[in-house]
Amino acid sequence: MSASNGYTRIQIGLHWIMALLIAGAFFTHESMGDALRQKIESGVSGVGSPTPHTILGMLALIFVLWRIVVRIRNGAPEAHGSPAVAMAAMWGHRVLYLLMIAVPIGGFTAWVGGYRDVGDLHGLAGKALIIIALGHALMAFWHQWVKRDGTITRMVKPGE
Repeated sequence: MSASNGYTRIQIGLHWIMALLIAGAFFTHESMGDALRQKIESGVSGVGSPTPHTILGMLALIFVLWRIVVRIRNGAPEAHGSPAVAMAAMWGHRVLYLLMIAVPIGGFTAWVGGYRDVGDLHGLAGKALIIIALGHALMAFWHQWVKRDGTITRMVKPGE
């Protein structure tokens, strides 16, 4: 991926759409464990009726794949700070992308296949995604208001 001066409008839009989809999926997950258990016990197979959680999860997967394609094509600005900070930012983003792909795939696999263990792993990975995303947000705030390097400004105003 190449570096750029800033994020494009589409990159900014996809970033915030992903944040909303992930938050929405997190806040609608509570009843999914019971629903999966009932599905397994009843012997129902296949996709079944979609729920807000499953719809948001599948949309998140679609949007993250789109986001990856856009990032490969357009690059991303280099991280501000020391080489260690840049390395931490790179690996933090890689873990976020990995989880943004793995969590919905795991959820889909658990739901369609009726795999309770995969569902448990999906739930754990989902919590890890939320924790890392919150860390990502906290670091963005720290960069914006403590380091004063314009990190959040780059995520609301397209670059040149």
